[in-house]
Amino acid sequence: MKRMRLVAILILLWSLAGVAAFAMQATAEPATLGDPVTARAFAAMPAWAWTAYAVAVFSSLAGAVALLMRRRVAWILFAISAVAVVLQFSWTVFGFGLLSYKGPDALIFPVVIVAIALVSSLHARRQARVGGWR
Repeated sequence: MKRMRLVAILILLWSLAGVAAFAMQATAEPATLGDPVTARAFAAMPAWAWTAYAVAVFSSLAGAVALLMRRRVAWILFAISAVAVVLQFSWTVFGFGLLSYKGPDALIFPVVIVAIALVSSLHARRQARVGGWR
């Protein structure tokens, strides 16, 4: 039980970091967001990709809170987050062409984020199944 709580707290902290990153990136001047390629990517990002980004971080945060509260809906919220992350990064990778600027190493961070979202969803689903959550 303590291990599940620790994992839930770690996921909550990760989700809060995502919300903070979103808030910073959504309100900053694009030129201040890292290297020039990253700045151009954020400046060119369409509204639907920003919406996907917002859905990703806020559904992850809601999933983390639901996980701490032992609610079955946690896994669904994390699954929504994973889909939204894939949508957001699909624009960055394919629409903006990030690979042509930065090469295959540019995929590391998006793959890690998608993996964390999927693992969070699977963890929450398993906990709900074995714990008999509401």
